Amino acid sequence: MTPRDPVEDWFARRGWAPFDFQREVWDAYTRGESGLIHAATGTGKTYAAFLGAVREALAEMRSAQAPSRKPRRRAEACPLRVLWLTPLRALAADTEQALRLPVEELSLPWTVESRTGDTSSAQRARQRERLPSVLVTTPESLSLLLCRDDHARLFADLRCVVVDEWHELLSTKRGVQVELGLARLRALCPHLRIWGVSATLGNLDEAADTLLGTDSTGTPHPHSHPRRIVRGVVPKAVEVEALVPETMDRFPWAGHLNTKLLPEVMRRLEEASSAIVFTNTRSQCEIWFQSLIAANPDWFAFTALHHGSLSRAQREDVEDGLRTGRYRVVVATSSLDLGVDFAPVDLVMQIGSPKGVARLLQRAGRSGHGPGRVSRIVCVPTHAFELVEVAAARAAIAAGRIESRDPLDRPLDLLAQHLVTLALGGGFTRDAVMAELRSTRAYRQLSDEELDWVLEFVTHGGTALRAYPEYAKVHCVDGVYRVTDRRVAQRHLLNIGTIVSDHAIAVQYLSGRRLGTIEESFVARLSPGDKFFCAGTALEFVRMRDLTAWVRKAKGHGGAVPRWMGARMPLSTELAAAVRTTLEQARTGTFATPEMEAVRPVLETQAQRSTIPRPDELLIERTETRDGHHLFVYPFEGRLVHEGLAALWAYRLAQFTPLSFSFSCNDYGFELLSPEPAPLTEALEHGLLSTEHLLHDITNALNAAELARRQFREVARVAGLVFSGFPGQNKSARQLQASSSLLYDVFVNHDPHNLLVAQARREVLERQLESSRLGRVLERLARSTVRVVDVERPTPLAFPLMIDMTRAKLSTEKLADRVRRMTVAAEKPTRSGVASVFRLGGGSP
Repeated sequence: MTPRDPVEDWFARRGWAPFDFQREVWDAYTRGESGLIHAATGTGKTYAAFLGAVREALAEMRSAQAPSRKPRRRAEACPLRVLWLTPLRALAADTEQALRLPVEELSLPWTVESRTGDTSSAQRARQRERLPSVLVTTPESLSLLLCRDDHARLFADLRCVVVDEWHELLSTKRGVQVELGLARLRALCPHLRIWGVSATLGNLDEAADTLLGTDSTGTPHPHSHPRRIVRGVVPKAVEVEALVPETMDRFPWAGHLNTKLLPEVMRRLEEASSAIVFTNTRSQCEIWFQSLIAANPDWFAFTALHHGSLSRAQREDVEDGLRTGRYRVVVATSSLDLGVDFAPVDLVMQIGSPKGVARLLQRAGRSGHGPGRVSRIVCVPTHAFELVEVAAARAAIAAGRIESRDPLDRPLDLLAQHLVTLALGGGFTRDAVMAELRSTRAYRQLSDEELDWVLEFVTHGGTALRAYPEYAKVHCVDGVYRVTDRRVAQRHLLNIGTIVSDHAIAVQYLSGRRLGTIEESFVARLSPGDKFFCAGTALEFVRMRDLTAWVRKAKGHGGAVPRWMGARMPLSTELAAAVRTTLEQARTGTFATPEMEAVRPVLETQAQRSTIPRPDELLIERTETRDGHHLFVYPFEGRLVHEGLAALWAYRLAQFTPLSFSFSCNDYGFELLSPEPAPLTEALEHGLLSTEHLLHDITNALNAAELARRQFREVARVAGLVFSGFPGQNKSARQLQASSSLLYDVFVNHDPHNLLVAQARREVLERQLESSRLGRVLERLARSTVRVVDVERPTPLAFPLMIDMTRAKLSTEKLADRVRRMTVAAEKPTRSGVASVFRLGGGSP
């Protein structure tokens, strides 16, 4: 008689029933397969990935206990069997609790623990002697374990690795760090099974290949069984709603900080038993928290905020408060995006545009967080055109158009760090490490010359630094590369990882309690007595000492809100395409959703004064004001691409006539302002939209050397060239920038072919300007019909760009006063613009 499946029985005892995709993963695991699980948030991915290993262990226990044998005592806890990698420390505690539940209730002799930067020293000490059966940890902690010279013994019995939230890691250096760690584990455990867990991802095949490894030709790594992609079949309904203003007469056309819909937001929150209000930036998070409390001070008792610059103690308090119901409303950034479970949260709100389809789905998944439940999200526009983005995002979700995340290719700074890790963890040989590296997607095309250059870098500091012993970190003896210097080992352990944030200053009360962190550049502008908000509290700045801003509670409620770096979130490729499609429907008179009906007067004004561009058109508006001659260009491709296009156009236009340009950008387009008319017609006829010489032109258009110098700070830190300091002795951002700038100059002048400098230049173009996307956009625009419209005054699409340009200028006139005056002028009736059409590609006027 076939024994019953204990996992299925456990589900039944808890009143659950496994889904087919969960059974598919368990059976694939039993056959020795690896793969990627792609399913919506809250549909059981965690137990799909984990319970295959549990079922296998239970089967082994049954087979080891033959009926003829005497009953055995409970087996001792087994060594490490399952390694669970999570991108956030905040996820580790919840994941550990979820994994421990079936282990204990099924009487499996396993221990389940986590190991992150928050793990106690006592638990770390125990884990140094013996790892638990199931270890939940981060990519950085895995690298630290690989630094141990006995790591082969630690991982000898490892059967399974699960990488949680793989879509969050995929296109980052932390994702490459995971690839390198998995390559090492595959070399140690040839029959290792690897499973990724992901939601909201467009390029599943590429994601799976990146996770599981490839060979030098890009062919999936030769596992004993083929890789498998398992799609969750549980239908996860998502409802997207927007708060629509009663009238658009005074609703802003620009900005992201306005709170005009606050009364309606509070009404919705009052009806909810628990809610998360997501914002896109930490500044926006602080502003909305303060606005809610100012509107009703009684809400302070059950309202909290959560973002990455708060102290760990405060974040954990908020997370616990959501679970227990102590906090009904939490205003948060992406720090609560991922899989920390707060069910039930019955309302999720999104302040402003989500900027991406996947991000909207991820946040919507925080409500209805369970199989078969509906996820609902209410979007709160901060200006009129965000209504268009909400309608476009809903259409993209219905069409299944989710953003892809492109893996990184050969980051050599991280390779240098990893080679020191392997040298510290027992040593390596060149041929063995090359085979290991080429089993990853990131380094499958790594050349012998590149590896030899990095080996020379970690052993001697490269060509320019050979005379300095401190850069000789690794020594090669009899073909084996090892770290022999204890100080090098200590600094490397403190330097592991790829997260290089802008230098943060601790904010601490004079009485001792720590509140969180703010940027060093913000603190530099404060004088004693100045007031500002942090962690939802009005504070008075007292002094700056030991990289700490010492504060006391401020009297009153006024004060500045800190601005943290990292707020430049562009419109994604998929959402930008959906916006163009939605605007085309409006152009033809179709306003099918409440959001589009609400924004209809604004779009009709745009059509009257100029036009709404078709998807195969590039609209350019020209006008003259007292500030000069304006060109407004609307590719609808996102802020970063538009910054690159604006710089490129300014450079190419100046080749025809010497001109100085100022420019501003948003997600819909960019503005070029010059004292004299730009030679637009001539430039369009002679390759303004051409992709030829793109790299040369964009490099010359920007101060590329200075941008690369600043980017080199991150590259230098990851590669181990600069050291941020020992605990309690951290260096300031200015010191780190000075050290990396000095090294950058040394390499540029004395080692011009330095591969880390070349990497910094590539990263500037890709991160700052999305250069690969920029090239694709230029190709699309070159095929489009260019429509040039002369307008008497700025149109609704142009107005936000003019506001950004005005904000950047110094004037004795207050910005709000000038915006008010510009608004009055913009509302005056005007005749339709005069259009001319350039047929540079396909399409018709």
